[in-house]
Amino acid sequence: MNKKRSILTVALLGLGVVVKAQSVEEGIKMLNYERYETAQKVLEPLAAGNARANYYLGLAQLGSEKKDAARATFMKFPEDPANIAGLARVDFAEGKSTEGTAKALQAAGKAKKKDWEPQKFAADALASDGGNPAMAVEYYNKAIEKAPENSDLKIAFGDAAQKMDNGGGKAMTSYENVIAKEPKNSLAYSRIGKLWYAARKYDSALVNYSRAKDADPSNPLPYRDLANAYFYVGKYDLAKQNSDEYLKRSDNSAEDKIQHANLLYLSKDYAGAIKEMQDLIASGVEKPYMYRIIGYSQSELNDSTNALLNMDKFFAKQDAKKILPSDYLYYGKILNQNGKVAEADEYYNKAIAADTSKDKSDLYRKIAEGFAAQKTEMAYTKAAGWYAKIVAENNGVKVLDYFYWGYYFYGSKKYDDAAKAFAAMRTKYPDQPSAPYWQGRVAAAQDPEAKSGGAIPFFNDWLNIPDTKDYTKKNPDLNIAYQYIALYYYNKGDKAQTQVYIDKITAMFPDDKFAKQLKDAMSPAKKPTSSNAKK
Repeated sequence: MNKKRSILTVALLGLGVVVKAQSVEEGIKMLNYERYETAQKVLEPLAAGNARANYYLGLAQLGSEKKDAARATFMKFPEDPANIAGLARVDFAEGKSTEGTAKALQAAGKAKKKDWEPQKFAADALASDGGNPAMAVEYYNKAIEKAPENSDLKIAFGDAAQKMDNGGGKAMTSYENVIAKEPKNSLAYSRIGKLWYAARKYDSALVNYSRAKDADPSNPLPYRDLANAYFYVGKYDLAKQNSDEYLKRSDNSAEDKIQHANLLYLSKDYAGAIKEMQDLIASGVEKPYMYRIIGYSQSELNDSTNALLNMDKFFAKQDAKKILPSDYLYYGKILNQNGKVAEADEYYNKAIAADTSKDKSDLYRKIAEGFAAQKTEMAYTKAAGWYAKIVAENNGVKVLDYFYWGYYFYGSKKYDDAAKAFAAMRTKYPDQPSAPYWQGRVAAAQDPEAKSGGAIPFFNDWLNIPDTKDYTKKNPDLNIAYQYIALYYYNKGDKAQTQVYIDKITAMFPDDKFAKQLKDAMSPAKKPTSSNAKK
């Protein structure tokens, strides 16, 4: 009887160990899926008697930005290599790199001959924010030598490699090795998607995020990442749809709601982003960057007064080290919307100073667009100046940069500058038909009564370019050119050529008032004053 009871006890204990192990695995899964609150609920009952569960509990607390709680948790097992590595993570998170590195090496030093886990724990700590990715890769390699089939090691190795210069190739190879062995590994597909996303290959990112979602539909991360990628390919409805699916599968914590609000902003649901952030603030959850999203969104909705108020709150509350170039850029845009052009310039220059990229052409374009949206002559002059800067710096220059350089100077009536820009565009892109056309428009604006004929050579060059115009349909650009040329010949007293262009105009626009006025003027003494080409 006693023997049977002891066997039963052993069996039950064994079952208990299995249940506990499964629970720890579930906690780790939730941790990997960034469901930190669920991970804490799973791991807390297990942590008191299980050093490994305690370690993962501490990681979940760190993920929830509870550094003090995490430190206290890790200190409950001061000799355990995982928990020592956990303390190293806290040090790194607090900017104490020397102390963190020492603890990580202490954890790694506890590895025995065939024991790889302490080296992984040390590498995980070194790979965390504030750590040393190169040293992390070194320890991951040591662990992989002892456990070459372990997928978690290979994913972690790839994560660390990504943080190193030119480490993307190694990371991709590592993730692909995991997929080759485990074609249903959701995390590996997510990481591959992340690499493509960072490379701005959004279509490839979408493919892999979709595979991650299909591999484990309970993983919320692919939905978040899909929302981001769909935003960048301009599919805003799908971005919104996936951001909503992300929230359904996440813990729906305050952090998840903040992430969801960020995704709503990216998917252009600005009203939804504002409401979600304001609801969180009203519930007592307040973080400086929440005012960023509110301010950005209000700016997009042209609520410039409230956008300015919320961006002022953001700058007052946010750590100066965490202010982004886009914050200065948006603030400049909002100042522009409020008619504060000089102040806008100041913040646009701050955005440029804060941007560390070598090619700042995208930033310059955004600044130019912010000015152009104001639709005043002064704003157009500013916009043209930024496009001129893109051309002058010759980084990432596009044909439209040349065009807008000239177009906005034309809009601000700075015709000499516009002429220079379109001449440069024509030299750089001789096959672009819009260059001679706009050279003609500028020259016509400088000769509104069509007396000098300065626009004629440019318009003729444009008209002689084959396959660029449909002469059988209503074409306002053709009409402007024809009006100028008709008026020029009228001023010269060449009635035959004047009639040729009147006929061209009326073939497209039978009721054109200018053509009728010019036709009437062919007989009476009264002359038309100008063409539409001056407009």
